[in-house]
Amino acid sequence: MTADPFLTMQTIDKSFNGVRVLKNVSLNIEKGEIHALLGENGAGKSTLMNILGGVHQPDQGVIQLNGKIVKMANPRVSQEQGISFIHQELNVVSDLKVYENMFLGSELRNRAGILNVEKMLRETHDIMAQLDVDINPKEYVRNLDTSYKQLIEISKALLHNSNLIIMDEPTTSLAEHEVHRLFELMRNLKKKGVSIIYISHKLKEIKEVCDRYTVLRDGQVVGTGSMKDEDLETITRMMVGKSISQERFLHLHPFGEIALQVENLSSEGLFRNVSFSVRKGEIAGFTGLAGDGRTELFESLFGYRKKYRGEIKIHGRSVKLNHPRKALKAGLGFVPKDRKENGIIKDLSVIHNMSLSAMGNFERAGFVQEQIERKRFQHYKEMLNIKVHNPRVTIDKLSGGNQQKVIIAKWLEAQTDILIFDNPTQGIDIGAKQEIYQEIIALSKQGKAIIILSSEAPEVMRICHSIHVMYQGEITASFKGEEAEEEEIMQYATGSKREAVKID
Repeated sequence: MTADPFLTMQTIDKSFNGVRVLKNVSLNIEKGEIHALLGENGAGKSTLMNILGGVHQPDQGVIQLNGKIVKMANPRVSQEQGISFIHQELNVVSDLKVYENMFLGSELRNRAGILNVEKMLRETHDIMAQLDVDINPKEYVRNLDTSYKQLIEISKALLHNSNLIIMDEPTTSLAEHEVHRLFELMRNLKKKGVSIIYISHKLKEIKEVCDRYTVLRDGQVVGTGSMKDEDLETITRMMVGKSISQERFLHLHPFGEIALQVENLSSEGLFRNVSFSVRKGEIAGFTGLAGDGRTELFESLFGYRKKYRGEIKIHGRSVKLNHPRKALKAGLGFVPKDRKENGIIKDLSVIHNMSLSAMGNFERAGFVQEQIERKRFQHYKEMLNIKVHNPRVTIDKLSGGNQQKVIIAKWLEAQTDILIFDNPTQGIDIGAKQEIYQEIIALSKQGKAIIILSSEAPEVMRICHSIHVMYQGEITASFKGEEAEEEEIMQYATGSKREAVKID
């Protein structure tokens, strides 16, 4: 590394609500290098980058750019310092044209205050030409492939004269040919002296495009060095380390007949040739990393997505689930990962959120019988230990863990016997997590077929009887729950190991 790195973050500490999430972290970035920032979910990567981007302030530590100490007081200051943050969820407006997206919030005007469209078109064209990208500035963004939307974000960064670009999981939604296009663009930026911090779990991609790496684990730097000097298994080991509090709650009991069977399910650009089965009483885990296709797979199973090929059988009967109502009628329940957006209706009461999927259970002569509804809620309150004094308060007054329990109650009341949980403990504290785990195990003992989708390997290892690892839309390995090892799961999840492994 050069004597004077372009960016230095020294001894950064950060705590939230008394929990220390960054501990004495240092990061050095050279001018014109692509630097991989690695670590499992919760390792501290996002917090560190949000400090660099001016979103959070460090409790201690300093940031230097070109040898000068700078204070990133807010995101605008960070941008003025030449830093751009391209988030995993692209910040483009589909109903605007390319040039309008490029100048959104910083439109060019003439002396009369009228939009100078010609100048914006010309500057957009010039930036695209610098990147050797052929996009019509007048094209509507909705008509572009995902990779071109990514290029617009990068072009915006260059428009603001950025000399450091942070890319967070940039290949999540890209096809293989689009990934190659992005990497070529990154190499061109590197030649122009632009530095890139590249956050990704896909280690094969990291090896291909990055010069150096830094690994965070539990808020600390555990390794840094040249990418060409390390093998993928060593980096995987750094990322995983020795996990604490990994007690397995796995409860082995006899399974019933096959409840759900999927054969060669495919959807263009999302997942392909997926086959698996889940028995009554079984907890099946699906894990991987961002962009592995597991959420899209099970959204298709629940009827949210209609364009797929293959066969779905429920209790041995072939079904076509092209609408959530059909999935519910077939006995499927779905607890989505984005609880606030898709799991609850925050302006409705706790008890009405519970009732939503099974209103017919409470109706008599076209009217909801509150006494019956209240009795059923009391049943689930006791069963799931839902902490709420008044079920008539709006559900947004409850903690995340209790909201999750209400969602579970909703699907139990709908009498579903196949339950899909997408990241069931996301944003939930440790105590509530343990309760959720115990409830899921209790449901499996009752003969429910349970599917857990989680980006955290330790979570599926704790409670799942079978574990399927996905990478780029395919199941690359399947393990018995009691035999799974986190390091091996990570190797398949990152693509550093590809030979198929199946449960005997």
